[in-house]
Amino acid sequence: MRSRRRTLTAAFASLVVVGSLAGCGVTRGDDSRDILMIIPNSPGGGYDLTGRDAVQVLEDDDITGGSITVDNIVGAGGAVAMTELVGKVGDEHTLMTVGLGVVGSTYSFGSQFGLSDATPIAQLMSEPEGILVPGDSPYKTLDDFLEAWKADPGSLAVGGGSSPGGPDHLFPMQLAQTVGIDPNDVNFVTYDGGGPLTSALLGQKIDAGFSGLPEFQGSIDSGELRVLAVSGEERYPDDSPFADAPTLTESDVDLVFLNWRGVLAPPDLSDERTDQLIGYFETMHDTPEWQKVVADNGWTDDFKTGADFGTFIDEQDERVSSTLEELGLL
Repeated sequence: MRSRRRTLTAAFASLVVVGSLAGCGVTRGDDSRDILMIIPNSPGGGYDLTGRDAVQVLEDDDITGGSITVDNIVGAGGAVAMTELVGKVGDEHTLMTVGLGVVGSTYSFGSQFGLSDATPIAQLMSEPEGILVPGDSPYKTLDDFLEAWKADPGSLAVGGGSSPGGPDHLFPMQLAQTVGIDPNDVNFVTYDGGGPLTSALLGQKIDAGFSGLPEFQGSIDSGELRVLAVSGEERYPDDSPFADAPTLTESDVDLVFLNWRGVLAPPDLSDERTDQLIGYFETMHDTPEWQKVVADNGWTDDFKTGADFGTFIDEQDERVSSTLEELGLL
């Protein structure tokens, strides 16, 4: 286990865990094939979307041979759920959806545990971030927004659905730095997932939001939200609902940024059980149902398992810590 790191806030110990059970099955037993899938933020967010889609395919195709219960554990941007997972040492019936945001939250909230303390199972996908504004925002283009932001960074409130150090925080901070804004001057508001971020945008509590786009599709389709730009190297495919959104590089902003999500299990699992869990997701990955989920959400099929995923997690941990240090936030 790693030593406790410096914190951006001292509030971790006072956070409340909120469990929102959404039963996809029956209560599991220790000797059963039933599984608990922990989601590290509130319903409606990216982890929730990814985790529930995976659970749906696993159950519909009877891949695990048992039922899967989903539990949203909210707090500290995923650090509370991470502590819960690591505490289930040797538990063969628990999984957790994780991603870049949870890596960041373990730094920003000074968690004793990181993703490397758990058992890597599979990375499922990656995706670009988007810049969202209310439908009636005065910022019609990315250039409009950047011009106003650079003129007076503190006067514009921007938000994201992850904690400091997560993708929805790292992206605007790196964007600010790229266009010549001191990240310390950014007026950033943290929300715990895409659901609260949507409410903040629709209520015009913030001027712009930074997050993955699929969880906002309904509001985008209705015109309640607009997408100014996406952070991928290329635009979404022509058949995507976000195909019209330009990339940052099309506006001469030299930045490409990708988020990702995957699945971990508790520490100290047997090799046999680890291989079995990895096998479940390998089978899921190859199903037409999962490939449709990936295509429908505009995700990139970035699939890796076991040791390869563990190496990737170590690289992402270094990516987050070095970025936070570079931005003066750690």
